[in-house]
Amino acid sequence: MIGTLKAEEASQLQLVEREDIDDEEDLFEAIDKLITAGINAGDVKKLQDAGIYTCNGLMMHTKKNLTGIKGLSEAKVDKICEAAEKIVNFGYITGSDALLKRKSVIRITTGSQALDELLGGGIETSAITEAFGEFRSGKTQLAHTLCVSTQLPTNMRGGSGKVAYIDTEGTFRPDRVIPIAERFGMDPGAVLDNIVYARAYTYEHQYNLLLGLAAKMSEEPFRLLIVDSVIALFRVDFIGRGELAERQQKLAQMLSRLTTIAEEFNVAVYMTNQVIADPGGGVFISDPKKPAGGHVLAHAATIRLMFRKGKGEQRVCKVFDAPNLPEAEHVFQITPGGIADAKD
Repeated sequence: MIGTLKAEEASQLQLVEREDIDDEEDLFEAIDKLITAGINAGDVKKLQDAGIYTCNGLMMHTKKNLTGIKGLSEAKVDKICEAAEKIVNFGYITGSDALLKRKSVIRITTGSQALDELLGGGIETSAITEAFGEFRSGKTQLAHTLCVSTQLPTNMRGGSGKVAYIDTEGTFRPDRVIPIAERFGMDPGAVLDNIVYARAYTYEHQYNLLLGLAAKMSEEPFRLLIVDSVIALFRVDFIGRGELAERQQKLAQMLSRLTTIAEEFNVAVYMTNQVIADPGGGVFISDPKKPAGGHVLAHAATIRLMFRKGKGEQRVCKVFDAPNLPEAEHVFQITPGGIADAKD
């Protein structure tokens, strides 16, 4: 567990500034660079209005999507994509280059050393980490802890960045952040100022909030995006099996947007998910449950974590699926200062 910072160290953590990441290699190319490549400034503005603020993000859109933007013809889109390809290399790279690129990934501490070890160092940037489980299993508690730990300097296993929090269930509590900030030796007021928060009421509102984030992330050093929970509004806005296909299609678009944000801005995406009863779970499983969202959500998440209740304030986190982590589990504890190692 991370100890309390000394007063002089804490004074350096009052506000995350752009200079904190100046020593990093530029991870994305601003969309404005298209103007110097001969693209009309008005067309660049249309891209920005559609939530595209970097050339990297532009290359993650299909031409069909781009021609759907009002005022952009197929000829204009072809010219824009051609210009972007010259600025950003989206072709093949060697495995060595891919390994080098992975070094830009930051791992953000969860507040529990045992949980960090389970995750290979913490919550990864440029990836989507999904936590699913029943209510009171610790998913939102981890979200609140990450709101603070993300703002720690990287040499203290933080992300030196700001946090965006999209709340679909009304569970964000700013007063919960205060004791967590105090535990890490940080000024609670400055920590709260570095969290941008939005309450989503429909799945469409949720998607539009993601579009608006691109502008903020292209200008400020964000390192974490929390969506708590990703599926709740879809379960409300789409009813019955007759709307299931449409629901999954819209959910896929939302998850694609989250993937784009994670990779475009080197941001960690932490999303919580609900569970549903699994009738096919088998007679040998006393309480069969599975994560909501089906295969669409399963394929979108990079790392899937299953949370369950333990004794008292103890909770158990199991690596359910990950490309580079073994299947294992660890016990952690919910404390007034957030997620921490379980006491023996």
